[in-house]
Amino acid sequence: MSTIKDVAHAAEVGVGTVSRVLSGKGSVSPETAERVRSAVERLGYRPSSAARALALRRSGAIGVYVPGFDGYYYSGIVASIDAQLRANGLHMIAANSCGGGEARQQALDGIESLLRCDCDGLLVTSNDLRNADYHALIARCPNTVVINRRLPREPAHCFAAQHEQGGRLAARALLEAGHREIATISGPRDAPDNVARMSGFHAELARHGVHVDPAHAAVGPFTHAGGDAAARQLLAVGGGGRPGFSAVFCANDLIAMAVVNRLNRAGLSVPGDVSVIGYDDADFAPYVSPPLTTIHVPSADIAAHATRHVLNLCYGLGLDVERHFSSSVAWRESVQHGPHAPLASPS
Repeated sequence: MSTIKDVAHAAEVGVGTVSRVLSGKGSVSPETAERVRSAVERLGYRPSSAARALALRRSGAIGVYVPGFDGYYYSGIVASIDAQLRANGLHMIAANSCGGGEARQQALDGIESLLRCDCDGLLVTSNDLRNADYHALIARCPNTVVINRRLPREPAHCFAAQHEQGGRLAARALLEAGHREIATISGPRDAPDNVARMSGFHAELARHGVHVDPAHAAVGPFTHAGGDAAARQLLAVGGGGRPGFSAVFCANDLIAMAVVNRLNRAGLSVPGDVSVIGYDDADFAPYVSPPLTTIHVPSADIAAHATRHVLNLCYGLGLDVERHFSSSVAWRESVQHGPHAPLASPS
């Protein structure tokens, strides 16, 4: 493995000159800088992240907080962050909920553990924190970037999908397929991303004169068990007979997968009797039986660009960063034409 001394020898300069070229600090002639860069490329030299961190009095680590490491959503975010950090010779220190008390306090305790590690920056995603908690965190650690949350006072620190748009897309997909009697299974009412997608869904239905019967609106956690319990609740409304709805919008794909299973066990065909649409487009969505129609949310891209932004904040890398992320309908086999005339697609 090449060292900085090897680069200096190959470029016929001193080690200090190589350091100035690599850091971009200090005066070096263009000709000398080009010789150094050519030597770096030729030798495949890669600066030590530990040495660079010591020189800059930084840890070389980014703190990452997610509520938990299980499940497709947060594990996918962590994987995307890790890929970006590795590509830039850096690493993460990860934490999840810890300590006792309610979920909010556990989140605060987990983030506090990262702050004690002197991380150069933080990437945080949590539905349990209040806006005021995020504002206080950013004031304390300005190199904090928030994933899947929008803070009106701190938009530059936030990277999130347009969940209201995603909800509208789900509603329009069912309307265009000829469904009017629609049930919903929402996630937790205090989760801002869930509130946004359900708000968009109901607003788009209302725009076309369609409303969800309150008896057909269930609420539960973003889990298989939550989806199964909610599906049982919806089926009980019909007294065990055929349901009074032809389609179900589920607030995430775990819920949707459980709903498909429960409907099948109740002797109902998906999508023959009831169409089901999910949200997120998890990796498993194409492999559900039938393959799940869902709203594709570019969560991996969002996490990647949030990471690039925190790297720019911490190390001035100048990485390209996108801030606008569009969702789309991933059409598969769990939605088919309903009993009504399809709503015309927008021109």
